[in-house]
Amino acid sequence: MWQSSPPGSIYDYIRVASFSIGPDGLIEQWSRRAAGLFGIAADKAVGLDPVEAFMPAELRTNGRRRIGEILDGKEWTGLVPFRIPGDDPVHGLAEIYVMPSESETGERAALCIVVDVRALRHIETDLAASQAIFGQSPFGFVLFGTDLTVIRANQRFATVFGGRAADHRGRTVDDYLSRPEADRLTATLERVLETGASATDLQLVGTAPGDTESRHWSMNLYRVHSRSGRPIGIAGLATDVTRRHIAAREAASARRNLALLNEASARIGNSLDLETTARELLDVAVPGFCDLASVDLYQGLLTGDDAPPGRWDSLRQESVGGSAELRRVALASAVSDALPAADPDAGTGSPALGAVHRFSYNSPCAIALRTGHVEDVPGDDLGFVQSTLAVPMVAHDTVVGLVQFSRTKGSEPFGERDRALATELAARAAVCIDNARLYRREHERALILQRSLLPPGDPVAAGLDIACRYLPGNTATEVGGDWFDVIELPGHRTALVVGDVMGRGLRAAVAMGELRTAVRTLALLDLEPAEVLSALDEVARGLGTPGGTTASSSGGGAQWPSRAAHRSREADLSEVYLATCVYAVYDPVTRRCTFANAGHLPPAAVEPGQPAMLLDVPPGMPLGVGGEPFEEVEVELKEGALLALYTDGLVESRDHPLDEGLDALRGALVEPERPLEDVCDHVLTTLDTRHGEDDIALLMARIRGLPVDAVGDWRLPREPRSVGRARELARGQLIAWGLDELVDTTELLVSELVTNALRYGEGEIRLRLLRDRTLVCEVWDAGFVQPRRRRARDTDEGGRGLQLVGLLSAAWGSRRTPRGKTVWFELALPDGEPAAERTVEQLLSMF
Repeated sequence: MWQSSPPGSIYDYIRVASFSIGPDGLIEQWSRRAAGLFGIAADKAVGLDPVEAFMPAELRTNGRRRIGEILDGKEWTGLVPFRIPGDDPVHGLAEIYVMPSESETGERAALCIVVDVRALRHIETDLAASQAIFGQSPFGFVLFGTDLTVIRANQRFATVFGGRAADHRGRTVDDYLSRPEADRLTATLERVLETGASATDLQLVGTAPGDTESRHWSMNLYRVHSRSGRPIGIAGLATDVTRRHIAAREAASARRNLALLNEASARIGNSLDLETTARELLDVAVPGFCDLASVDLYQGLLTGDDAPPGRWDSLRQESVGGSAELRRVALASAVSDALPAADPDAGTGSPALGAVHRFSYNSPCAIALRTGHVEDVPGDDLGFVQSTLAVPMVAHDTVVGLVQFSRTKGSEPFGERDRALATELAARAAVCIDNARLYRREHERALILQRSLLPPGDPVAAGLDIACRYLPGNTATEVGGDWFDVIELPGHRTALVVGDVMGRGLRAAVAMGELRTAVRTLALLDLEPAEVLSALDEVARGLGTPGGTTASSSGGGAQWPSRAAHRSREADLSEVYLATCVYAVYDPVTRRCTFANAGHLPPAAVEPGQPAMLLDVPPGMPLGVGGEPFEEVEVELKEGALLALYTDGLVESRDHPLDEGLDALRGALVEPERPLEDVCDHVLTTLDTRHGEDDIALLMARIRGLPVDAVGDWRLPREPRSVGRARELARGQLIAWGLDELVDTTELLVSELVTNALRYGEGEIRLRLLRDRTLVCEVWDAGFVQPRRRRARDTDEGGRGLQLVGLLSAAWGSRRTPRGKTVWFELALPDGEPAAERTVEQLLSMF
């Protein structure tokens, strides 16, 4: 069957031409390919001498000799240089095969077959290059035909997929790849063949014969054409990029780990709460690092035990046969909430959030807690969890808990890099949790200190309704230097104190506690307000001096510390013990309040139907400055009036000057008849306190004077019969009050005090009975000699009166007054229960 060669056949590449030479040595026949090769048309070439026409002059002699030999019947093959005639001749080299022939008349002639040597060299080069690509390339090379079967593959391709290179001819992609990958490659081959657009870096995953691990290949595909442009197949260059993929995966894992660590640094430890810190850890780990995670902390750590769990855990484990008690404080999941059943005794499972549990002694979790090293926990029986890391949370060589990171089926199992990351995450969280533990412990201690320095519960005072608020400026520690106090004084009087130590935090609270203790001690001496502040000023200056004592100017008595100690102590305490204070004493009988001020803000008062006002109390110098006396101001307050003592944190801030704050305070005290607690809340919510800038203390009191019928007041002449008269007056008043049970005791004690006033005192005697929450009896005289209780000897006829007063009364004492002294005793009001019998020791102590 005859068939024309398609365009782009081998003959087009090698450019075979032919011509014939007649018996006369001239060109007799000239083919079209010869015309194309030499660039001369047939009508011009026929009849030419080929030697003269095509060969250079220096070769023509040898050329004529060769033509002669050919015409004599000799075959010849060789390379013949030629030139194409013209204005710009082209030189070339032709390989000619000359075969003798005969003309129609029997004369000798020659047939010449000509091939352009340049085309042959190109073909040889192309073949060599093709062989180099297929045979010598380190990459897998494969050529697919238009039917997507393998036409040719090189040895490198055969090395990966087995057999010889020739064995792969006729195979398809299904013979090398799994169905999903084969379908993807087939679709890409079809697209390249149809469009001619190459495909670069096509990622394929498969398994080489005899290998169990997946391999990764990068494949470049491009369409192959014939010389005429006809598609004849698709060439593919495959590169094994498994190592590069592993390196990229490790690099991505490293970047992910670094990102997780950065995120952990930013998100873990923002709170000083143990449970919150545990949740912050899981927020970072799930789902970025694992699918499930939980945090268990030692129960002792959560309940505030002082001993670090890591030190006593081993002892407790030996006693109970497993780990110490832990509480699950955090749990997170990025998958279904339907987790496998918990089995803490086996060291696996997931106890409920908040559950207290133990791990069995030989479980991986308990081993991790004991050793401080990461342990692998086997997957669950249901196949839900693939792998788990039990990571102890170690801070400062102390194990505070355990975190478990789990990955479910389908996720990549944990590697060594993951173990290192899990350890680092747990360590960072452990440090934050340990800090939170230490903070909680110190915070609780600070709160205990703060609460011990403030009045317990709701203060109660005779003739006053009390409400108070304390807001520390340091919300983290909840301690500060502001304080208030309500102190009961003899005669149903009450001392109201508000002070402010410069500074804030624990040091200010300690200084405040020292000053508050000093105030209470001085108040119990029943000194006048100005005297209390003067003595307190001395105390404050002593506290602020190195060694706790002021320098004495008396000869040879000063003890001077070293200069270094002086500088250190002065740097620590020079500002802490500088304080302001307002001290007020309220008498419910007269409804008079006596104020003394040490550099503090003025008290505010509002009477029914009147606008609020600031009381004109001379401010004086702050405590610790010294050198100036303090003044007293006595103010009579109406029934139902409101008195407010406060610190500067309530009325002053960086954004608002003091005058504006004081005006706002007066404006907030517009409804004094409201419940006192509501008034306090209204003041705090109305004023722009900018809570957090400074401590705030607010003490409010509503005036409730003693009723007239609750007071018995008499003056007695200085004569012996006044003793009997005093007993009569006391008896009558107690009977009128319905306190018959106290008549005998009161008569006896009144008799003792009036007798002492007659014997040791001076001037007129005054007897006063006050009934409120207790019964108070006061005996006044003009003498300044204070009574002193002493133990009488067996031979003494007297000296037992004050012992009797001390034994029979709830409390007794004496205080100075501007015109003498007052001796008083206090009795509890009867509650309907029979009075307790005195013991023999108590009765004998009177004699």
